[in-house]
Amino acid sequence: MLRFISWNVNGLRACVGKGFVDIFHTLDADFFCLQETKMQPGQLALELPGYEQFWYSAEKKGYSGTAIFAKHAPLSVRYGVGVEDLDHEGRLITLEYPDFYLVTCYTPNAQDELKRIDFRMAWEDALRAYLSGLDQSKPVIYCGDLNVAHQEIDLKNPGPNRGNPGFSDEERGKFTELLAAGFTDSFRYKNPDARDAYSWWSYRMRARERNIGWRIDYFVVSDRLREKIAATPIYADILGSDHCPVGLELDI
Repeated sequence: MLRFISWNVNGLRACVGKGFVDIFHTLDADFFCLQETKMQPGQLALELPGYEQFWYSAEKKGYSGTAIFAKHAPLSVRYGVGVEDLDHEGRLITLEYPDFYLVTCYTPNAQDELKRIDFRMAWEDALRAYLSGLDQSKPVIYCGDLNVAHQEIDLKNPGPNRGNPGFSDEERGKFTELLAAGFTDSFRYKNPDARDAYSWWSYRMRARERNIGWRIDYFVVSDRLREKIAATPIYADILGSDHCPVGLELDI
C-alpha cells in the first residue's frame, strides 16, 4: 500500500510556523506533494529524514511554486508541462517510478472576472496532452490544487458561484475533458454521493467554521488504477492553510 498526500500550504514558511513539520510526520506518507509554496530556493531548509526533496519555484518571488517529498527515489524528474509560455510559474513536477508517474500541479487561477481564463485554458489543454502522453507508457497519479469544483456537489453554494473562477463552465468543461481522456477523480469514484466534503474555505465570513467550502484539491488517476484505490481521505480537521490536505491510498 502506498500513501499519497497533497496539500496547498498557501505559503510554506507560514505553514511551518503553524505546525507543518508535526503534521507531515503524523501523516507519514510515502509521497507528500505541496502547492503554493511561495518560495525561492534556499529560503527554507526543511529537515525531513528519509525523504528526497524536489522543488520547483516560480520566477516571480513569493508566488505559486510546488514541491514533492518522496520516500522512494524516482527514475527521473521533470519540471513543467513542456510549453515555454506556461512554464515560468513553478506549477508542475513529475516523478517517474517503475510502475507509475506521480504528477503534482498547482493549476492557474482564472482570477476575478475570469481575466486569466485564456491562460488557464491554454494550461488545461497542454496539461491534458501531457498527462495523456505519460499515460500511454504507464499509469499516472495526478494531484494538487486544480482550482476547480467539478460538479455542483463539490461546493456549498453552486448557484451564486456559477461563472465565478473555479466554477465557470469553461473550467468545469476542461475537467470533464480530462476525465474523458482516461482519468478518474479518485474521491468521487469512492464517494459518488458525498456532500459537504471540501478542501478549501475562504478566510472570510467564518467559512471554515461553517463548512462553506469547495472541493478543489484532487487525486486523479489513470482509469486502470481505479480498482486499486483503497481510500481517499480529506483531512478537514488539519489547519495551517486555507486548504486542508487530501490523500490517496493505493493498493500497489
